[in-house]
Amino acid sequence: MILLTGGAGYIGSHVVRAAEAAGHSCVVVDNLSTGLVKRISCPIVELELASPDSVSLLARLMREHKFDSVIHLAARKQVGESVQKPEEYFLENLGGLGNLLLAMREVGLKSLVFSSSAATYGMPDVDFVGEDFNCKPINPYGETKLIGEWLGRAAGKAWGLRAVNLRYFNVAGAGWDDLADTAVANLIPIAFAALKAGETPKVFGDDYATADGSCVRDYVHVLDLADAHLAALDYLERDDRNFDTFNVGTGTGSSVFEVLAEIRTATGIDFEPEVLPRRAGDPPYLCADVSRIKNELGWSASPDLASIVSSAWKAVASAN
Repeated sequence: MILLTGGAGYIGSHVVRAAEAAGHSCVVVDNLSTGLVKRISCPIVELELASPDSVSLLARLMREHKFDSVIHLAARKQVGESVQKPEEYFLENLGGLGNLLLAMREVGLKSLVFSSSAATYGMPDVDFVGEDFNCKPINPYGETKLIGEWLGRAAGKAWGLRAVNLRYFNVAGAGWDDLADTAVANLIPIAFAALKAGETPKVFGDDYATADGSCVRDYVHVLDLADAHLAALDYLERDDRNFDTFNVGTGTGSSVFEVLAEIRTATGIDFEPEVLPRRAGDPPYLCADVSRIKNELGWSASPDLASIVSSAWKAVASAN
């Protein structure tokens, strides 16, 4: 049985469904600040992980259900907001993880998959970034994810926690029509929102040293990401674990203009994007080196941008 924190969110609900399809029973803990109860059918406990009383409540829940493992996805994750509200991000992201680990320690639950992020890398000076890169996050959100990895590693030394950190790259798409990404925070949903409002999607910079001048990123389908969590759970059962941190991406880059071209195809809306000046802090090219997760976990994602975009649009259209 799996305990999933943040399981009512966009990514979490996909992980829940994938886990259930693989034969796992699940219980979700979520504060429902962005999560939606209608996304899941398994039991859900509404709880703020960073609250002072969450340790005892979590420990009681763990004793009741005798979980085999925890997948920790609950976190605030808006980069810009984290710059404006760093105190809240450190309190909620790290306080929530700390309370979760205290409860796990109390009941002897030692298997954890931690939702980390490529934001831990900051501004790498390489096109394909590997897990051993010297992480220098450039915003509080990325800092909380990196410190979360450190915390899990320290708990491993202190009381035997087995943890895997999954550093997500750009997650998009939908595995089911009722599980659309409702947060307008990444390129694809931002472009959809602009088109639905009768506006033109924006491109920040077309003079980068890339094939078409726009930034290139690694887009991974949310269904593939969900499958990576299940592969990580299997990995935690092995005695020959060589690593605790894995990139989750495709190893293939897609430019902003390429993504917008797929959006034209998926939506049937013809548009020309508005090109604006570069944003500070945008690296020209950022993709995952995925050799480690492929070699160690036997996991790989399909670099099918068309499927990602079309599934995302179908889910958004179905919600209206």
